[in-house]
Amino acid sequence: MSSQFKLLRERRFAGLFYTQFLGALNDNVFKAALSLIFVYSGLIATESTDTFVNLAAGLFILPFFLFSATAGQIADKFEKSRLVRVIKLVEIGVALAAGLAIYAQSITAMLAVLFLLGVQSTFFGPLKFSILPQQLKESELVGGNAQIEMGTFVAILLGTIAGGIIASMDGVNLLLTVAVVVVAIIGYLSSRFIPECPPTDPELKIGFNPFKETWAMVKNARENHSVYLSILGISWFWLLGSILLTQIPNLTKTTLAGGSTVVTLILSVFTIAVAFGSLICERLSGGRIELGIVPVGAIGMSFAGIDLYFAMSGLATHNTVEWLGFLELSGVVRLLVDFGLVGFFGGMFIVPLYALIQMRTPEARRARIIAVNNIINAVFMVSGAGLSILFLGVAGLSIPDFLLTAMLMNIAVAAFIFHQVPEFAMRFLVWLLSHTMYRVSHEGLEKIPLTGGAVLVCNHVTYVDALILAGAVRRPIRFIMYKPIYDIPVLNFVFRVGGAIPIQGEQENPEAYRQAFEEIRRGLLAGDLLCIFPEGALTQDGEIAKFRRGIERIVQVTPVPVIPMALQGLWGSFFSHSGGVFKNPSRLWSRVKVCVGQEIEPQTVEAAGLQQAVSSLRGEAS
Repeated sequence: MSSQFKLLRERRFAGLFYTQFLGALNDNVFKAALSLIFVYSGLIATESTDTFVNLAAGLFILPFFLFSATAGQIADKFEKSRLVRVIKLVEIGVALAAGLAIYAQSITAMLAVLFLLGVQSTFFGPLKFSILPQQLKESELVGGNAQIEMGTFVAILLGTIAGGIIASMDGVNLLLTVAVVVVAIIGYLSSRFIPECPPTDPELKIGFNPFKETWAMVKNARENHSVYLSILGISWFWLLGSILLTQIPNLTKTTLAGGSTVVTLILSVFTIAVAFGSLICERLSGGRIELGIVPVGAIGMSFAGIDLYFAMSGLATHNTVEWLGFLELSGVVRLLVDFGLVGFFGGMFIVPLYALIQMRTPEARRARIIAVNNIINAVFMVSGAGLSILFLGVAGLSIPDFLLTAMLMNIAVAAFIFHQVPEFAMRFLVWLLSHTMYRVSHEGLEKIPLTGGAVLVCNHVTYVDALILAGAVRRPIRFIMYKPIYDIPVLNFVFRVGGAIPIQGEQENPEAYRQAFEEIRRGLLAGDLLCIFPEGALTQDGEIAKFRRGIERIVQVTPVPVIPMALQGLWGSFFSHSGGVFKNPSRLWSRVKVCVGQEIEPQTVEAAGLQQAVSSLRGEAS
C-alpha cells in the first residue's frame, strides 16, 4: 500500500490532492454546522426538522445537475490548473458569505450559501478527475483515485467534527466565518502547485443551454456500456451515502437517544472506514483496475446495512447520552462495526469504478464524461433527498425502517448492474480464485505489450489456468481454448464474458475449427491480446506435452508478436489432474507463479521453439 502514498510527495498529484481535501473540508464544516443548527438550535420547529435537513442536502447537490454540462465542456476546452485557481478564488467569496449568513441567523441565507458551495464544487468536479489521468500512469490510477476518495472522506470527517464543535460554541458566528475563510485561502494557495494540464479539446464550442447539453452528453456517455453502468453504480453509492449521512443527526437524536457528540462518533466511524476501504483497493487489485472487487463492495455494503437495522432495533436507550455514555450501552459495538463496514465496503465499491471511467473514456471527452457522472450523481442524490422526504415525512417510516429499505434496494440495483455488465461478475470470480485457493506472484509482466494485437502462449496445467492468467495480466485477454473446457458450466459464463474463442481439432469438429481461426484473425486485426495453450489439452502427468502447430498458422495469417509464458506451481492443485481432478488433490491452496519471456517476432515463430521457451520459463516447477 505504501506505493500509493509516494504520490503525496510529488507535485503532479500533491497539489490536486490538498486542493481537493481543503475544498471538501470547507464544504463539510459549513454543512455539519448547518445540520446541527437545524436539529439542535431551535431555529426550526421539531416537526419540520426532517424536511429542512433533507432540503439542505438537496440544495447542495442541485447545482451538479444544473451546471455540470457546462463545467465539463469548460474543463475540456481550457487549461485545467488555471481553472482550478479561479474556482478556489470564488470559494473565498462564498466562504465570506457563509459567515454572514450564520451571523444573521437567517435560514434562507444559510440555504443560499449552501447552494453556492454546490455551484463551486460542480465546476471543480470534472477538473479533479480529468487531471488525474493526465498526471498519473495507468498503474497509479487506482492508488490516485483511492487517495482522492480517502482525502475526501477524511475531510468530511474533520469538517463534520469541526463544524459540530463550532456549532455548539457561543462564538459560532465569528469562529465559523474565520474557519471557512482561512481554509478557502489555504486551498487557493495549494491550487497554485497543480502542474499545467493542457486542454484536451481546445476547439470545442461551449453550449450554455444546460438541458440540451446535458442530454447530448448523457447520450454520448451511454455509447460505452461499461462506462455508463459504472456511472450508475457510483451514483447509486452516492444516493445511499447521502441518505445515510443526512439521516445520522436525526437518527442519533430520535432513535439512539444520543447527543451531538454521538453524531460525531458515528460519522467518524463511517468516514474513516470509507477512507480505509478506498486505500485497500490498490493492495487488493495489485495496482491494476480490478473490477472484481466491485461486487465484493456491493455485497458487503448490503449485508452490513441489513445487520445495522437489527443492531439499532436491539439497542436499548432511554435518556439522552453523549459519546462516552453511549459507548457503555449494550449493543453499541455491533452498531458501530456495522456503520464501519458499510463505509469500508463502500470505499471498495467506488474506487475501481472511478478508475474505469477515466481509463475507458477518450481523453478529449474525459471531463465531459466525468461531468455526466456528476450530473447523474446529482440526479440520484436529489432523488435520495426526495425519497427521504417521501418515506420519512409522507409515508411516516422510521429512520431505521427507511435505511433498511435502502439497503434492500441496494441488492436489487447491484444485481441489475452486474447482469447488464457481466464483466463485473466475471472479474469477481477471477479475483476470488486468485485470492483464495491460489497465491499468485509474477515475473516479467512488463514484457507484454500494452496495446496492439499479440498472442500469449502458455503451458496448460489446470481447468482454471485462464482465470489465473486473466487475474495477473493487466490487459484483457481473449483465450483460445479447447471447446469442451469452454463449455464447462459456471466457467463457461466467465469464458463467454471474457470473449474466449472455443476451438477443436480440424478432424474432430471442422466447423468449430474454421470459425475459431476466423475469429482469431478478426481479434488480432482489432488489436486484441489473445492467449493459446498449444498443447491442446491439460497435462495428465505434470509435464509439457508437444506443442501443436496452430500457433504457426495464426501468425502466418495475421503476423503479430508472440510472447511465451509459463505457469509454475499448479500441478497437484485442486483443478489439476494430479490424483484425479477434483478428487484427490495433494493441496487445496497453492503458490503459483506466472513467468513471462521475451517477445518473439512472427516470422521466427515455430511450435518446437515456443515449447522450448515455455519449458525454460517453467523450469523444474510444474
